Amino acid sequence: MDFTSLLLKWYRKNQRNFPWKEYKDPYSIWVSEVILQQTRVQQGESYFRKFIRNYPTVRHLAEAPEDDVLKLWQGLGYYSRARNMHKTAKRIMEEYRGKFPADIGQLRKLDGIGPYTAAAIASFAFGMPVAALDGNAYRILARFFGIDIPVETIGAKKIFEHLAGTLLPRDDSASFNQAMMDFGSLVCTPRPVCASCPMTSVCYAFLKGLTDKLPVKQVKPESRDRYFNYLDIIGLGNNTFIRQRTGKDIWKGLYEFPLIETVTVTSFEELIQVGDFRQLIGPGSFTLLNTIKLQPHKLTHQTIYPVFYRLRLQTPGLVLQQDYQVIDRQDLNRFAVSRLTEKYLRL
Repeated sequence: MDFTSLLLKWYRKNQRNFPWKEYKDPYSIWVSEVILQQTRVQQGESYFRKFIRNYPTVRHLAEAPEDDVLKLWQGLGYYSRARNMHKTAKRIMEEYRGKFPADIGQLRKLDGIGPYTAAAIASFAFGMPVAALDGNAYRILARFFGIDIPVETIGAKKIFEHLAGTLLPRDDSASFNQAMMDFGSLVCTPRPVCASCPMTSVCYAFLKGLTDKLPVKQVKPESRDRYFNYLDIIGLGNNTFIRQRTGKDIWKGLYEFPLIETVTVTSFEELIQVGDFRQLIGPGSFTLLNTIKLQPHKLTHQTIYPVFYRLRLQTPGLVLQQDYQVIDRQDLNRFAVSRLTEKYLRL
C-alpha cells in the first residue's frame, strides 16, 4: 500500500475525538487551531470550550474589549495569538461582513493566520484540496521519504508542500490533514513509537536507522537571561499599583506590578540604590514585608529570573509614572496578567 492508503487506514481505526472536531464552521476551526499553537492538547481543550462559550461567534469576539479577551486567554501564553485573533475578528466583521473568506490568499492576509492555519481552515471548513503542514507533518514526511534538508528553510518547505500535494486525496483533504496530526501525535512523535507504526516496512528512516536523525532541524538561537524585580506595593488602605505592558516586548497588553529589570541578580539593598527604584518610590518611607523568589520562567529564547518584593508604604510620597493605575488589591483578578505573575498571586 502507498503512504496515503496506509495513513488513512490507520486513521480510521485510531482517530482521536476532540470537541473542535464536532464543528465545521470556519470560526470554531480557527479558534481551535490558534489555541493549539504552542499549547498541549489537554490544556487547549478546556480553553477551547471556555472561549467558544464566552465568544460563540466572530461578532461576539470582535465586540469584546481586548482586556477581556486577554483575561480569558490568561495561562495559555504567547499572548500575541489572542491580540491577533481579536484584531482579525474585527477585520472579518468590517471587511468581510462577518464571514471568513473561502480563499487561502485572503485568509493569509489576516493577522495571526499563517500558511498552516489558512490551510486548516480551507480544508476543514470549506473542503478545499490543500495540505495543512505543521510540525507533525514535516516530521512524518521527512522520516518516511528520507528528506534530510532542515525543515525550517524555505527550500525545504517548498519540497514538503509539493510532496504533500501529490499525496493528498483531492476529495477528502480533511481526513488526510487530521490523520497527519493524529499520527504525528500518537505514533510518529519526536521519539517515535515504531512498534505501533504500520509503515515501518516502507519507512526510510526506520529501515536506515535514522528515526532519531530525521527531521533535520536548524540550531536554535541561544536563550538570553533577564532579571525581573517586581514591586508589589501596598499603599494607603488596600491599594496597589499596576500598569499595562506596551511596545514589542513580551506580554504586550498584560498588566503587572512596577518592574525594575536589572542586568544581573540584584539584592534588595542594591535595588533601592537604583535610580528607577527611587523614581518609583519617591521620598515616601516603606517597609519590606516579604521577598519571594520564584523559579526561573522559561520563554522562547529567553529565561526570566523573577523576584517579587512586597512593600508597605508608611507615608505618602509615592512617585509613579502616569501609566500606572491605583487599584484595590481585591480587583487584581479582573486584570489579565502573565503566567508568572499569576503564579505569584496564587502563593
